[in-house]
Amino acid sequence: MKLTKSIRIKKGANLKIIGEASKILKKNILPSIFSIKPTDFFGLIPKLIVKEGDKVKVGTPLFYSKENPEITIVSPISGSIKSIIRGAKRKILELIIDSDSKNLKIKHDVTFQENDKHEVQKIKNLLLISGCWPFLKQRPYGVIADPNVSPKAIFISTIDKAPLGVDYDFILKSRIDDFQLGVNVLNKMSSGKVFLGLDKNFRGFFEKIKNVQMYDVQGPHPSGDVSFHIHKISPINPGEKIWTINPEDVANIGSFFKTGNYTPTRTIAIAGSVVKEPKYYETIIGSELKKFMKDSKVDNNIQVRCINGNVLNGKIESSDGFIGYFNNLISIIPEGNNYRMFGWLPFVDNKILSLSNTSLSWLFNRNGSEVNSNLNGEERALVVTGEMESFFPMDIYPMQLIKACLASDIEKMEGLGIYEVIPEDFALIDFSNTSKIEAQEIVRQGIELMIKEVG
Repeated sequence: MKLTKSIRIKKGANLKIIGEASKILKKNILPSIFSIKPTDFFGLIPKLIVKEGDKVKVGTPLFYSKENPEITIVSPISGSIKSIIRGAKRKILELIIDSDSKNLKIKHDVTFQENDKHEVQKIKNLLLISGCWPFLKQRPYGVIADPNVSPKAIFISTIDKAPLGVDYDFILKSRIDDFQLGVNVLNKMSSGKVFLGLDKNFRGFFEKIKNVQMYDVQGPHPSGDVSFHIHKISPINPGEKIWTINPEDVANIGSFFKTGNYTPTRTIAIAGSVVKEPKYYETIIGSELKKFMKDSKVDNNIQVRCINGNVLNGKIESSDGFIGYFNNLISIIPEGNNYRMFGWLPFVDNKILSLSNTSLSWLFNRNGSEVNSNLNGEERALVVTGEMESFFPMDIYPMQLIKACLASDIEKMEGLGIYEVIPEDFALIDFSNTSKIEAQEIVRQGIELMIKEVG
């Protein structure tokens, strides 16, 4: 194994939360109802192809992007469209699909002739028509990749240092061949290199993968976030594009080119302090959550909050909800519907997880904290304290960028690094700053403005 670079991140924090998933994988649980949400695809305006009652197979197109009709989102299961849920102004929120348990699939011809001059375009076309293309995201902005550009690099991060984060080596240890084939396919689509990020303390089987430029990373969360890897290894210059992809979706692309069938495998960890038997489940994108919560024995005696993703940047989901399109983690924590008397006093209730030195939570919670959804504070004016900079490992001024987003100042946003970040990069800032502002939402609105005005 030859490393391209070794990255060490000092700024950040590891938040140890009780309830990490055990290394147990179950495969025999498959719900009967599935959901695909257009809101999982940042920046995509959906145009429906199906209607209620339509029969679908695995790989049947459900809707396409208004801006780029080549990009389609397909069904992860065979069955019928049960309902199409709309919101204000008839915005499409969710497509509910009833499974017929037949697993009928659309088959694609994935054979190529040797030395085919048009191989790259054929690969792109296959990824587009099969529904695999949305696995690829593009920087700037973190939107679905543009099939009409050639990225200067593709990044795959196998590191998850977020609270209750998943172990990709465990998830993919039985799919090494699929992962390698997926890497080989990605190599053909980039004018640059495919970079593979490894945890320096535990590289797993990933260190044996070929045709990649490997780099290792050490340090606390958010050291696993790919934005910081790009910033250190291949910074984005004006006009340049970089693609990123989830490790499991690399294997899904490899599986597609091996079988000709769209592969919507999604391995999830059900984790959290109220989960009595936290473990991993191999299932399908968009699966209903009920069966997994029941099998992992979520405490029914208290009100809980389900989160698609980790507790810092995940999306709230109802207990009757579904797995998000890109998620490998479902975090379940107690609902924060209780309030502390004199909670503002130092050294009171030191079991509350905090990054402040005025709290002794680091001393009392060495084995992990039981967090809930309480904000433990209120929104206040931004104060220059240096808090944000101490938890943000990029050479960017996060507070100034947030202020530029609030002011909708496009020129300042460009100068302060809006092209290098996505909202999730500010998750730890949301938790740590005393102003209790929604930094992720502010940056998201700033990026939406950039897409609209600059493109």
